[in-house]
Amino acid sequence: MKTFHLPDLGEGLKEAEIVTWHVAEGERVVTDQPLVSVETDKAVVEVPSPRSGIISSLNAKEGDLIQVGAVLVEYTEEDMHDSGTVVGLIKPGKSPESGSAAAANEQAAPGLGQDFPQEGSARATPGVRALARRLGVDINDVTPTGRKGNVTVSDVESAGDRLATGIQGERLRGTRRSMAERMSDAHSRVVPAFAADEADVGSWPDGVDITGRVIRAIVVGCQAEPAVNAWFNDRALTVLRHDQVNLGIAVDSKHGLFVPVMRDAGGKDIKELRGQLQILVGQVEDRSLSPETLKGATLTYSNFGALGVRLAQMVVVPPQVAIVGTGQIREVAIAVSGEIKASRILPVSVGFDHRVVTGGEGARFLRALVEDLEQKK
Repeated sequence: MKTFHLPDLGEGLKEAEIVTWHVAEGERVVTDQPLVSVETDKAVVEVPSPRSGIISSLNAKEGDLIQVGAVLVEYTEEDMHDSGTVVGLIKPGKSPESGSAAAANEQAAPGLGQDFPQEGSARATPGVRALARRLGVDINDVTPTGRKGNVTVSDVESAGDRLATGIQGERLRGTRRSMAERMSDAHSRVVPAFAADEADVGSWPDGVDITGRVIRAIVVGCQAEPAVNAWFNDRALTVLRHDQVNLGIAVDSKHGLFVPVMRDAGGKDIKELRGQLQILVGQVEDRSLSPETLKGATLTYSNFGALGVRLAQMVVVPPQVAIVGTGQIREVAIAVSGEIKASRILPVSVGFDHRVVTGGEGARFLRALVEDLEQKK
């Protein structure tokens, strides 16, 4: 009997959610054949088989949360040509290395995934039992949802939540869970400050690419005030300022909030920006974003105006130190040289971490951004 444990699919990952199994029990598989798609930090990752053999057991069902190191798959037969070699996960752009994550996890967490009916009638692994004891949950009262009637980590956590609050509810999963964790972390680590203004965009020609114009203006603002295009290490108290603007674009979807990264936004014209944005939005919609696409943002842009909102208070997510937002354009009457005329106004706001960005720096960035937006072209 050979087992394959869930590898670490990203820095700091503790668990992943099973999205889709690509194999079934009793099926023969070959090395590198896709086994399962799992959802991690806002990305769906395909996990390949580390060996050839026959699938004896799939130790989680779709929708389950499974911890890193827990048994994912059991094999009853192994291709002799593999000689026991385990091929690790190959991340995009990287070649296999010795001591891969899959190989390491092949030896990890011995005993996980087996049936342990001790301590009452519940079927659960030692790790799940330990979690139940830590949360004060009677594991024998937990309704199991795992395969073979096993109690899963998710079952125990849900029972623990109900015990703590006395409220029945649905446990956050996937992107919702990730968002909750990130926002809690940001709330505890950032000292937020805000500045807002309005740009008179009445001179814009019909059909202008609004998002493209805003992105161009953000780049101009970063050139005028580099302090906002930076990362802050709040443990070492160091600031890394970036010459290149890698802009995170907040995208609302039925699956939750995603923030793919537009690399080198300042090195592209508006047509190129639009093309890359369409690709990123399409990848969000069909869940094909790679983990790398979600990393490395130096600044974030939220177009909440597309949702019919004029003003919003945004959250800065570490290690970034700023976020820009634009509201819904509206037609208003404004005074120009003592005369009243109709024009269009675009609300613009910037949120920044006041530990490293001063009020003056935030204001200068916003002023440069607005001045560029008010240009006709």
